[in-house]
Amino acid sequence: MQSLRPKDLTNRCANLRASAPRIQCLTNTVAQAITANCLHALGARASMATHADEIVAMTASAQAVVINLGTIDAARLDGIERLLASSALDGKPVVLDPVFVQHSPVRMAAALRLARRPGIVIKGNSAEIAALRTAFGGAGLATCTLITTGAVDRVEANGRLCAEIGSGHPFMAQVTGLGCALGAAIAAFASVSNSPVEAAATALDVFGLAGERAAAESRGPGSFAVHFIDHLAAIDVKDRAL
Repeated sequence: MQSLRPKDLTNRCANLRASAPRIQCLTNTVAQAITANCLHALGARASMATHADEIVAMTASAQAVVINLGTIDAARLDGIERLLASSALDGKPVVLDPVFVQHSPVRMAAALRLARRPGIVIKGNSAEIAALRTAFGGAGLATCTLITTGAVDRVEANGRLCAEIGSGHPFMAQVTGLGCALGAAIAAFASVSNSPVEAAATALDVFGLAGERAAAESRGPGSFAVHFIDHLAAIDVKDRAL
């Protein structure tokens, strides 16, 4: 199992800043701003194309993709179908955030279509991941990299536990869209790594560290959100606290 904070974590952050990948975020309207801000703080770039007539082109030229099923609508579903029918997703990291799939047959159907793609990374809370496991049955998700978030985050691949990350702060759960931004951060680190597990563990560690530091100087979740983005931007290769 991977260590809590890999020794080369800061090198991965430096690689991300040097590469400045563009992450195509087909995400929910609530999370768009904080997702873009977190990506920019990490040194990546964000695009938020949702129009069905441009999403394939915008995705094809991106370095990684996150598909978030929050605030799903007909246009976003059309965009997902067009992506699946194209080659735009081929050869690049794809992260699925199955927001509230346990409550919506529409979202579950879209999630199951996406989850069948080889190599996909799925990030969700325990209820969302459990619902997907039930819908698939058996070892249906064994080919995915699964991230289950919670007090202790778990990363699984090929049906086995690969990493557990227990850093962070309770304020993180009180900032709308921060979990969605984590999915985009995983996609960003995956674009500069050959290992989805490594990318997921790195993003979780970086978010956890920024959360701990932000909480130390925050009065509540409102001020925490501002400090969190500041601390994401402050992490660099010389950061000995990692």
